[in-house]
Amino acid sequence: MSEFATILPVIFPIIAGVALLPVKFSHRKQRESWILSITIINSIFALYAMYFVDAEIITLFQFSEKLSLTIHIDGMSRVFGTMVSLLWGITTVYAFEYMTHEGREDKFFAFFTMTYGVVLGVAFSGNFLTMYLFYEFLTLATLPLVMHAMDNKARHAGKTYIFYMMFGAALAFIGFVFLYCYGDGMEFVYGGVLNPDLVKGNELTLQIIFITAFFGFGVKAAVFPFYRWLPKASVAPTPVTALLHAVAVVKSGVFAIIRLIYFSFGTEYLVGTWAQNVILIAAAVTIIFGSTVALRTPHIKRRFAYSTVSNLSYIVFGVALMSPAGLTAGLLHMIYHALIKITLFFTAGAILYKTHKEYLYEVEGFGKLMPITFLSMALTGASLVGVPPFAGFHSKWALATAAVQSGNMAAYIGIIALIISAVLTALYIFYIIIRAYFPRKKEYAVGYYDHVEDPNKYMTIPLVILTVVTMIIGLFPSNLLRILELVATGII
Repeated sequence: MSEFATILPVIFPIIAGVALLPVKFSHRKQRESWILSITIINSIFALYAMYFVDAEIITLFQFSEKLSLTIHIDGMSRVFGTMVSLLWGITTVYAFEYMTHEGREDKFFAFFTMTYGVVLGVAFSGNFLTMYLFYEFLTLATLPLVMHAMDNKARHAGKTYIFYMMFGAALAFIGFVFLYCYGDGMEFVYGGVLNPDLVKGNELTLQIIFITAFFGFGVKAAVFPFYRWLPKASVAPTPVTALLHAVAVVKSGVFAIIRLIYFSFGTEYLVGTWAQNVILIAAAVTIIFGSTVALRTPHIKRRFAYSTVSNLSYIVFGVALMSPAGLTAGLLHMIYHALIKITLFFTAGAILYKTHKEYLYEVEGFGKLMPITFLSMALTGASLVGVPPFAGFHSKWALATAAVQSGNMAAYIGIIALIISAVLTALYIFYIIIRAYFPRKKEYAVGYYDHVEDPNKYMTIPLVILTVVTMIIGLFPSNLLRILELVATGII
Protein backbone atom coordinates (compact mmCIF):
# COMPACT_ATOMS: atom_id res chain seq x y z
CA MET A 1 0.00 0.00 0.00
CA SER A 2 2.81 2.42 0.87
CA GLU A 3 4.46 1.73 -2.50
CA PHE A 4 1.28 2.62 -4.36
CA ALA A 5 0.81 5.80 -2.27
CA THR A 6 4.34 6.92 -3.15
CA ILE A 7 4.03 6.29 -6.88
CA LEU A 8 0.47 7.60 -7.26
CA PRO A 9 1.28 11.37 -7.24
CA VAL A 10 3.62 10.79 -10.18
CA ILE A 11 1.48 8.56 -12.38
CA PHE A 12 -1.99 9.97 -11.63
CA PRO A 13 -1.59 13.40 -13.32
CA ILE A 14 0.35 11.89 -16.22
CA ILE A 15 -2.44 9.40 -16.93
CA ALA A 16 -5.10 12.06 -16.36
CA GLY A 17 -3.35 14.48 -18.72
CA VAL A 18 -3.05 11.86 -21.47
CA ALA A 19 -6.73 10.95 -21.00
CA LEU A 20 -7.70 14.63 -21.33
CA LEU A 21 -5.94 15.14 -24.67
CA PRO A 22 -8.80 13.85 -26.89
CA VAL A 23 -11.53 15.38 -24.69
CA LYS A 24 -13.38 18.44 -25.95
CA PHE A 25 -15.19 20.13 -23.08
CA SER A 26 -18.42 21.88 -24.05
CA HIS A 27 -18.33 24.28 -21.10
CA ARG A 28 -15.45 26.10 -19.48
CA LYS A 29 -16.80 25.43 -15.98
CA GLN A 30 -16.83 21.71 -16.69
CA ARG A 31 -13.17 21.74 -17.73
CA GLU A 32 -12.20 23.88 -14.74
CA SER A 33 -13.94 21.49 -12.35
CA TRP A 34 -12.07 18.49 -13.77
CA ILE A 35 -8.67 20.17 -13.85
CA LEU A 36 -8.96 21.69 -10.40
CA SER A 37 -10.17 18.40 -8.92
CA ILE A 38 -7.26 16.49 -10.46
CA THR A 39 -4.77 19.10 -9.25
CA ILE A 40 -6.08 19.30 -5.69
CA ILE A 41 -6.40 15.53 -5.36
CA ASN A 42 -2.86 15.03 -6.63
CA SER A 43 -1.49 17.68 -4.26
CA ILE A 44 -3.12 15.76 -1.40
CA PHE A 45 -1.63 12.51 -2.72
CA ALA A 46 1.82 14.11 -2.95
CA LEU A 47 1.77 15.69 0.50
CA TYR A 48 0.50 12.44 2.02
CA ALA A 49 3.25 10.45 0.31
CA MET A 50 5.94 12.90 1.47
CA TYR A 51 4.90 13.21 5.11
CA PHE A 52 2.79 10.19 6.08
CA VAL A 53 4.27 7.25 4.16
CA ASP A 54 7.43 5.40 5.18
CA ALA A 55 10.37 6.47 3.02
CA GLU A 56 10.99 3.14 1.36
CA ILE A 57 13.07 2.55 -1.76
CA ILE A 58 10.64 1.38 -4.41
CA THR A 59 12.07 -0.38 -7.46
CA LEU A 60 9.75 -0.07 -10.44
CA PHE A 61 11.94 -1.96 -12.88
CA GLN A 62 15.34 -3.65 -12.56
CA PHE A 63 17.47 -3.53 -15.71
CA SER A 64 20.71 -4.81 -14.21
CA GLU A 65 22.55 -4.88 -10.90
CA LYS A 66 23.26 -1.13 -11.10
CA LEU A 67 20.48 0.12 -13.36
CA SER A 68 16.90 0.39 -12.16
CA LEU A 69 13.94 2.71 -12.10
CA THR A 70 13.58 3.67 -8.45
CA ILE A 71 11.34 5.96 -6.42
CA HIS A 72 12.51 7.19 -3.04
CA ILE A 73 11.38 10.22 -1.05
CA ASP A 74 14.08 11.82 1.10
CA GLY A 75 14.49 15.27 2.65
CA MET A 76 15.52 16.87 -0.62
CA SER A 77 12.49 15.34 -2.35
CA ARG A 78 10.24 16.85 0.30
CA VAL A 79 11.66 20.35 -0.15
CA PHE A 80 11.20 20.33 -3.93
CA GLY A 81 8.00 18.26 -3.92
CA THR A 82 6.25 20.40 -1.31
CA MET A 83 7.10 23.58 -3.22
CA VAL A 84 5.68 22.10 -6.42
CA SER A 85 2.56 20.66 -4.77
CA LEU A 86 1.56 23.91 -3.08
CA LEU A 87 2.25 26.24 -6.00
CA TRP A 88 0.72 24.13 -8.77
CA GLY A 89 -2.85 24.51 -7.55
CA ILE A 90 -2.52 28.29 -7.17
CA THR A 91 -1.14 28.55 -10.70
CA THR A 92 -3.98 26.40 -12.02
CA VAL A 93 -6.61 28.76 -10.60
CA TYR A 94 -4.78 31.75 -12.09
CA ALA A 95 -4.60 29.97 -15.46
CA PHE A 96 -8.38 29.45 -15.64
CA GLU A 97 -8.98 33.14 -16.19
CA TYR A 98 -5.78 34.00 -18.01
CA MET A 99 -6.17 31.31 -20.67
CA THR A 100 -9.57 32.57 -21.79
CA HIS A 101 -7.85 34.86 -24.31
CA GLU A 102 -5.19 32.34 -25.41
CA GLY A 103 -7.39 29.66 -26.99
CA ARG A 104 -6.88 25.87 -27.27
CA GLU A 105 -7.49 25.53 -23.55
CA ASP A 106 -8.31 21.81 -23.66
CA LYS A 107 -4.88 20.92 -25.05
CA PHE A 108 -3.13 23.40 -22.76
CA PHE A 109 -4.56 21.99 -19.54
CA ALA A 110 -3.93 18.41 -20.65
CA PHE A 111 -0.17 19.04 -21.00
CA PHE A 112 -0.23 21.30 -17.95
CA THR A 113 -1.62 18.42 -15.90
CA MET A 114 0.89 15.92 -17.29
CA THR A 115 3.77 18.22 -16.41
CA TYR A 116 2.71 18.17 -12.76
CA GLY A 117 3.33 14.44 -12.52
CA VAL A 118 6.61 14.61 -14.44
CA VAL A 119 8.04 17.29 -12.12
CA LEU A 120 7.10 15.18 -9.09
CA GLY A 121 8.83 12.29 -10.85
CA VAL A 122 12.04 14.35 -10.86
CA ALA A 123 11.53 15.16 -7.17
CA PHE A 124 10.78 11.57 -6.11
CA SER A 125 13.50 9.87 -8.18
CA GLY A 126 15.61 7.50 -6.13
CA ASN A 127 18.58 7.25 -8.46
CA PHE A 128 20.33 8.99 -11.33
CA LEU A 129 18.70 6.97 -14.10
CA THR A 130 15.16 7.65 -12.89
CA MET A 131 15.84 11.36 -12.47
CA TYR A 132 17.44 11.56 -15.91
CA LEU A 133 14.42 9.93 -17.59
CA PHE A 134 11.89 12.19 -15.87
CA TYR A 135 14.18 15.14 -16.56
CA GLU A 136 13.93 14.39 -20.28
CA PHE A 137 10.18 13.73 -20.13
CA LEU A 138 9.86 17.20 -18.61
CA THR A 139 11.31 18.73 -21.77
CA LEU A 140 8.83 16.86 -23.95
CA ALA A 141 5.85 17.66 -21.71
CA THR A 142 6.58 21.39 -21.56
CA LEU A 143 7.47 21.90 -25.24
CA PRO A 144 3.77 22.10 -26.34
CA LEU A 145 3.18 24.63 -23.55
CA VAL A 146 6.05 26.83 -24.74
CA MET A 147 4.77 26.62 -28.33
CA HIS A 148 1.12 27.05 -27.36
CA ALA A 149 0.44 30.11 -29.52
CA MET A 150 1.95 28.36 -32.59
CA ASP A 151 2.89 31.67 -34.20
CA ASN A 152 6.37 32.42 -35.56
CA LYS A 153 7.69 33.59 -32.18
CA ALA A 154 6.37 30.51 -30.41
CA ARG A 155 7.81 28.15 -33.04
CA HIS A 156 11.19 29.84 -32.84
CA ALA A 157 11.10 29.67 -29.04
CA GLY A 158 10.18 25.99 -29.23
CA LYS A 159 13.09 25.21 -31.56
CA THR A 160 15.51 27.05 -29.29
CA TYR A 161 14.06 25.33 -26.23
CA ILE A 162 14.36 21.79 -27.60
CA PHE A 163 17.85 22.41 -29.02
CA TYR A 164 19.21 23.66 -25.70
CA MET A 165 17.49 20.92 -23.72
CA MET A 166 18.76 18.12 -25.94
CA PHE A 167 22.28 19.54 -25.83
CA GLY A 168 22.13 19.73 -22.04
CA ALA A 169 20.79 16.20 -21.82
CA ALA A 170 23.71 14.92 -23.90
CA LEU A 171 26.22 16.52 -21.54
CA ALA A 172 24.40 15.18 -18.47
CA PHE A 173 24.36 11.71 -20.00
CA ILE A 174 28.16 11.71 -20.09
CA GLY A 175 28.11 12.18 -16.34
CA PHE A 176 25.62 9.32 -16.03
CA VAL A 177 27.94 6.95 -17.92
CA PHE A 178 30.98 7.78 -15.78
CA LEU A 179 29.01 7.47 -12.55
CA TYR A 180 27.93 4.02 -13.70
CA CYS A 181 31.56 3.04 -14.34
CA TYR A 182 33.18 4.64 -11.28
CA GLY A 183 30.40 4.39 -8.72
CA ASP A 184 29.19 1.69 -6.38
CA GLY A 185 25.66 2.25 -7.66
CA MET A 186 23.35 4.87 -9.14
CA GLU A 187 21.27 5.50 -6.02
CA PHE A 188 21.18 8.93 -4.43
CA VAL A 189 23.28 8.64 -1.27
CA TYR A 190 24.21 11.69 0.77
CA GLY A 191 27.97 11.98 0.36
CA GLY A 192 28.07 10.43 -3.12
CA VAL A 193 28.54 6.97 -4.61
CA LEU A 194 32.01 7.13 -6.20
CA ASN A 195 34.21 4.14 -5.39
CA PRO A 196 37.52 5.36 -3.83
CA ASP A 197 39.50 2.50 -5.38
CA LEU A 198 38.22 3.26 -8.87
CA VAL A 199 38.60 7.02 -8.46
CA LYS A 200 42.24 6.84 -7.35
CA GLY A 201 44.44 8.05 -10.20
CA ASN A 202 41.42 9.27 -12.22
CA GLU A 203 40.58 12.37 -10.21
CA LEU A 204 41.25 14.84 -13.05
CA THR A 205 39.14 12.84 -15.52
CA LEU A 206 36.21 12.70 -13.11
CA GLN A 207 36.47 16.41 -12.37
CA ILE A 208 36.26 17.15 -16.10
CA ILE A 209 33.25 14.85 -16.35
CA PHE A 210 31.66 16.56 -13.35
CA ILE A 211 32.01 19.97 -15.04
CA THR A 212 30.49 18.52 -18.20
CA ALA A 213 27.49 17.11 -16.32
CA PHE A 214 27.13 20.32 -14.30
CA PHE A 215 26.77 22.43 -17.43
CA GLY A 216 24.45 19.77 -18.87
CA PHE A 217 22.01 20.17 -15.99
CA GLY A 218 22.93 23.85 -15.92
CA VAL A 219 21.08 24.34 -19.21
CA LYS A 220 17.73 24.05 -17.44
CA ALA A 221 19.15 26.19 -14.62
CA ALA A 222 20.10 28.82 -17.26
CA VAL A 223 23.77 28.96 -16.26
CA PHE A 224 25.76 31.24 -18.57
CA PRO A 225 26.24 30.75 -21.51
CA PHE A 226 23.28 28.33 -21.78
CA TYR A 227 20.56 30.82 -20.85
CA ARG A 228 19.09 31.93 -24.19
CA TRP A 229 16.20 29.49 -24.17
CA LEU A 230 14.72 31.01 -21.01
CA PRO A 231 13.97 34.59 -22.16
CA LYS A 232 12.69 33.24 -25.48
CA ALA A 233 10.32 30.92 -23.63
CA SER A 234 8.58 33.99 -22.18
CA VAL A 235 6.41 34.03 -25.33
CA ALA A 236 4.46 31.19 -23.69
CA PRO A 237 1.26 32.01 -21.75
CA THR A 238 2.02 33.58 -18.37
CA PRO A 239 0.95 30.55 -16.27
CA VAL A 240 3.57 28.56 -18.20
CA THR A 241 6.33 31.12 -17.85
CA ALA A 242 5.53 31.44 -14.15
CA LEU A 243 6.00 27.71 -13.67
CA LEU A 244 8.94 27.43 -16.08
CA HIS A 245 10.80 30.30 -14.45
CA ALA A 246 9.81 29.72 -10.84
CA VAL A 247 9.03 26.08 -10.15
CA ALA A 248 9.09 23.38 -12.81
CA VAL A 249 11.85 23.44 -15.40
CA VAL A 250 14.45 25.78 -13.92
CA LYS A 251 14.15 24.39 -10.40
CA SER A 252 14.43 20.88 -11.83
CA GLY A 253 17.77 21.96 -13.26
CA VAL A 254 18.91 23.28 -9.88
CA PHE A 255 17.57 20.16 -8.15
CA ALA A 256 19.52 17.93 -10.55
CA ILE A 257 22.71 19.91 -9.81
CA ILE A 258 22.15 19.35 -6.09
CA ARG A 259 21.75 15.61 -6.69
CA LEU A 260 24.85 15.60 -8.89
CA ILE A 261 27.08 17.33 -6.31
CA TYR A 262 25.86 16.02 -2.98
CA PHE A 263 24.31 12.65 -3.83
CA SER A 264 26.31 11.35 -6.82
CA PHE A 265 29.86 12.69 -7.05
CA GLY A 266 30.00 13.78 -3.42
CA THR A 267 31.62 16.91 -2.04
CA GLU A 268 34.62 15.01 -0.65
CA TYR A 269 36.11 14.70 -4.16
CA LEU A 270 35.22 18.22 -5.25
CA VAL A 271 35.80 20.69 -2.40
CA GLY A 272 38.88 22.82 -3.00
CA THR A 273 39.43 21.58 -6.55
CA TRP A 274 39.54 23.63 -9.74
CA ALA A 275 36.19 22.06 -10.63
CA GLN A 276 34.53 23.73 -7.65
CA ASN A 277 36.11 27.06 -8.56
CA VAL A 278 34.83 26.78 -12.14
CA ILE A 279 31.21 26.39 -11.07
CA LEU A 280 31.51 29.11 -8.41
CA ILE A 281 32.82 31.56 -11.02
CA ALA A 282 30.20 30.42 -13.56
CA ALA A 283 27.50 31.19 -10.98
CA ALA A 284 29.01 34.61 -10.18
CA VAL A 285 29.22 35.53 -13.87
CA THR A 286 25.61 34.46 -14.44
CA ILE A 287 24.41 36.44 -11.41
CA ILE A 288 25.84 39.71 -12.73
CA PHE A 289 25.04 38.99 -16.37
CA GLY A 290 21.37 38.22 -15.73
CA SER A 291 20.86 41.31 -13.58
CA THR A 292 22.64 43.56 -16.09
CA VAL A 293 20.59 42.40 -19.06
CA ALA A 294 17.37 42.57 -16.99
CA LEU A 295 18.08 46.26 -16.34
CA ARG A 296 18.49 46.89 -20.08
CA THR A 297 15.31 45.00 -21.07
CA PRO A 298 12.12 47.11 -21.36
CA HIS A 299 9.78 44.15 -21.93
CA ILE A 300 8.36 43.31 -18.49
CA LYS A 301 8.12 39.51 -18.82
CA ARG A 302 11.54 39.26 -20.44
CA ARG A 303 12.97 41.54 -17.73
CA PHE A 304 11.66 39.09 -15.13
CA ALA A 305 13.03 36.22 -17.23
CA TYR A 306 16.55 37.65 -17.14
CA SER A 307 16.04 38.25 -13.43
CA THR A 308 15.38 34.51 -13.17
CA VAL A 309 18.64 33.79 -15.00
CA SER A 310 20.43 35.77 -12.30
CA ASN A 311 18.56 34.41 -9.30
CA LEU A 312 18.90 30.78 -10.32
CA SER A 313 22.64 31.21 -10.04
CA TYR A 314 22.21 32.59 -6.53
CA ILE A 315 20.98 29.09 -5.72
CA VAL A 316 23.71 27.43 -7.79
CA PHE A 317 26.31 29.57 -6.00
CA GLY A 318 25.10 28.38 -2.59
CA VAL A 319 25.05 24.77 -3.75
CA ALA A 320 28.54 25.12 -5.28
CA LEU A 321 29.99 26.14 -1.91
CA MET A 322 29.70 22.41 -1.15
CA SER A 323 29.00 22.91 2.53
CA PRO A 324 25.90 22.37 4.67
CA ALA A 325 25.66 26.14 5.21
CA GLY A 326 25.89 26.80 1.47
CA LEU A 327 23.30 24.16 0.61
CA THR A 328 20.96 25.50 3.31
CA ALA A 329 21.27 29.03 1.90
CA GLY A 330 20.72 27.75 -1.64
CA LEU A 331 17.58 25.85 -0.65
CA LEU A 332 16.27 28.88 1.24
CA HIS A 333 16.69 31.08 -1.82
CA MET A 334 15.14 28.38 -4.02
CA ILE A 335 11.94 28.51 -1.97
CA TYR A 336 11.91 32.29 -1.65
CA HIS A 337 12.60 32.78 -5.34
CA ALA A 338 9.82 30.37 -6.32
CA LEU A 339 7.25 32.39 -4.37
CA ILE A 340 8.59 35.79 -5.40
CA LYS A 341 9.08 35.10 -9.07
CA ILE A 342 5.80 33.29 -9.63
CA THR A 343 4.07 36.34 -8.09
CA LEU A 344 5.98 38.78 -10.27
CA PHE A 345 5.09 36.83 -13.41
CA PHE A 346 1.47 36.78 -12.29
CA THR A 347 1.54 40.58 -12.01
CA ALA A 348 3.02 40.86 -15.51
CA GLY A 349 0.32 38.49 -16.76
CA ALA A 350 -2.41 40.54 -15.08
CA ILE A 351 -1.17 43.70 -16.82
CA LEU A 352 -1.02 41.94 -20.19
CA TYR A 353 -4.44 40.31 -19.71
CA LYS A 354 -6.28 43.51 -18.79
CA THR A 355 -4.43 46.15 -20.81
CA HIS A 356 -2.45 44.30 -23.52
CA LYS A 357 0.58 46.31 -22.42
CA GLU A 358 3.92 44.50 -22.29
CA TYR A 359 6.58 47.20 -21.87
CA LEU A 360 7.53 49.15 -18.75
CA TYR A 361 7.07 52.53 -20.44
CA GLU A 362 3.46 51.57 -21.20
CA VAL A 363 2.41 51.11 -17.56
CA GLU A 364 2.93 54.70 -16.36
CA GLY A 365 0.12 55.64 -14.00
CA PHE A 366 -1.25 52.10 -13.73
CA GLY A 367 -0.36 51.75 -10.04
CA LYS A 368 -3.48 53.37 -8.59
CA LEU A 369 -5.75 51.82 -11.23
CA MET A 370 -4.49 48.27 -10.58
CA PRO A 371 -3.87 48.47 -6.81
CA ILE A 372 -3.69 44.74 -6.03
CA THR A 373 -1.45 43.97 -8.98
CA PHE A 374 1.10 46.69 -8.31
CA LEU A 375 1.06 46.34 -4.53
CA SER A 376 1.92 42.67 -5.02
CA MET A 377 4.68 43.65 -7.45
CA ALA A 378 6.04 46.24 -5.02
CA LEU A 379 6.11 43.94 -1.97
CA THR A 380 7.51 40.87 -3.70
CA GLY A 381 9.87 43.07 -5.70
CA ALA A 382 11.28 44.44 -2.45
CA SER A 383 11.72 40.83 -1.32
CA LEU A 384 13.62 40.00 -4.50
CA VAL A 385 15.90 43.00 -4.00
CA GLY A 386 16.64 41.81 -0.47
CA VAL A 387 15.27 44.76 1.48
CA PRO A 388 15.30 43.89 5.22
CA PRO A 389 13.31 42.21 6.69
CA PHE A 390 11.73 40.77 3.54
CA ALA A 391 12.40 37.23 2.33
CA GLY A 392 15.23 37.84 -0.11
CA PHE A 393 17.32 39.53 2.56
CA HIS A 394 17.55 36.36 4.67
CA SER A 395 18.57 34.08 1.81
CA LYS A 396 21.15 36.54 0.44
CA TRP A 397 22.59 37.07 3.91
CA ALA A 398 22.81 33.29 4.37
CA LEU A 399 24.56 32.93 1.01
CA ALA A 400 27.12 35.62 1.81
CA THR A 401 27.73 34.17 5.29
CA ALA A 402 28.24 30.66 3.90
CA ALA A 403 30.64 32.06 1.29
CA VAL A 404 32.76 33.76 3.95
CA GLN A 405 32.79 30.60 6.07
CA SER A 406 34.04 28.57 3.10
CA GLY A 407 37.28 30.56 2.89
CA ASN A 408 37.38 29.97 -0.87
CA MET A 409 38.71 32.92 -2.92
CA ALA A 410 36.31 32.12 -5.75
CA ALA A 411 33.49 32.36 -3.20
CA TYR A 412 34.59 35.92 -2.38
CA ILE A 413 34.12 36.76 -6.05
CA GLY A 414 30.59 35.46 -5.62
CA ILE A 415 29.99 37.80 -2.68
CA ILE A 416 30.95 40.75 -4.88
CA ALA A 417 28.56 39.45 -7.53
CA LEU A 418 25.75 39.25 -4.94
CA ILE A 419 26.29 42.88 -3.92
CA ILE A 420 26.42 44.17 -7.51
CA SER A 421 23.35 42.13 -8.42
CA ALA A 422 21.40 43.49 -5.42
CA VAL A 423 21.97 47.05 -6.68
CA LEU A 424 20.99 46.13 -10.24
CA THR A 425 17.91 44.26 -8.97
CA ALA A 426 16.78 47.35 -7.08
CA LEU A 427 17.12 49.40 -10.26
CA TYR A 428 15.24 47.03 -12.60
CA ILE A 429 12.44 46.29 -10.11
CA PHE A 430 11.80 49.69 -8.57
CA TYR A 431 12.00 51.44 -11.95
CA ILE A 432 8.80 49.66 -13.02
CA ILE A 433 7.03 50.42 -9.75
CA ILE A 434 8.06 54.09 -9.69
CA ARG A 435 6.79 54.65 -13.22
CA ALA A 436 3.51 52.92 -12.35
CA TYR A 437 2.86 55.12 -9.31
CA PHE A 438 4.57 58.33 -10.44
CA PRO A 439 4.01 58.83 -14.19
CA ARG A 440 6.23 61.37 -15.87
CA LYS A 441 3.50 62.48 -18.28
CA LYS A 442 0.36 64.04 -16.84
CA GLU A 443 -1.91 63.51 -19.83
CA TYR A 444 -2.38 60.65 -22.25
CA ALA A 445 -4.54 60.13 -25.31
CA VAL A 446 -8.25 59.56 -24.74
CA GLY A 447 -8.89 55.90 -24.02
CA TYR A 448 -5.33 55.14 -22.87
CA TYR A 449 -6.52 54.05 -19.42
CA ASP A 450 -9.57 52.15 -20.64
CA HIS A 451 -9.80 48.67 -19.09
CA VAL A 452 -6.86 49.43 -16.79
CA GLU A 453 -8.04 47.66 -13.66
CA ASP A 454 -7.23 44.60 -11.60
CA PRO A 455 -8.40 41.30 -13.12
CA ASN A 456 -11.10 39.21 -11.46
CA LYS A 457 -10.77 37.00 -8.38
CA TYR A 458 -9.32 34.02 -10.30
CA MET A 459 -6.18 36.09 -10.82
CA THR A 460 -6.17 38.47 -7.85
CA ILE A 461 -6.75 35.87 -5.11
CA PRO A 462 -3.61 33.90 -6.13
CA LEU A 463 -1.69 37.20 -6.14
CA VAL A 464 -2.87 38.08 -2.64
CA ILE A 465 -2.18 34.59 -1.25
CA LEU A 466 1.33 34.43 -2.70
CA THR A 467 2.19 37.94 -1.54
CA VAL A 468 0.98 37.28 2.01
CA VAL A 469 2.83 33.96 2.22
CA THR A 470 6.02 35.59 0.92
CA MET A 471 5.75 38.31 3.58
CA ILE A 472 5.08 35.82 6.40
CA ILE A 473 7.94 33.44 5.66
CA GLY A 474 10.21 36.44 5.17
CA LEU A 475 9.32 37.88 8.57
CA PHE A 476 9.49 34.52 10.34
CA PRO A 477 12.18 32.44 8.61
CA SER A 478 13.59 30.58 11.64
CA ASN A 479 11.48 27.40 11.47
CA LEU A 480 12.00 27.00 7.73
CA LEU A 481 15.72 27.60 8.15
CA ARG A 482 16.00 24.90 10.84
CA ILE A 483 14.26 22.35 8.61
CA LEU A 484 16.51 23.17 5.67
CA GLU A 485 19.59 22.84 7.87
CA LEU A 486 18.52 19.28 8.72
CA VAL A 487 17.98 18.50 5.03
CA ALA A 488 21.32 20.04 4.05
CA THR A 489 23.20 17.88 6.55
CA GLY A 490 21.46 14.69 5.45
CA ILE A 491 19.67 14.19 8.78
CA ILE A 492 16.22 14.17 7.15
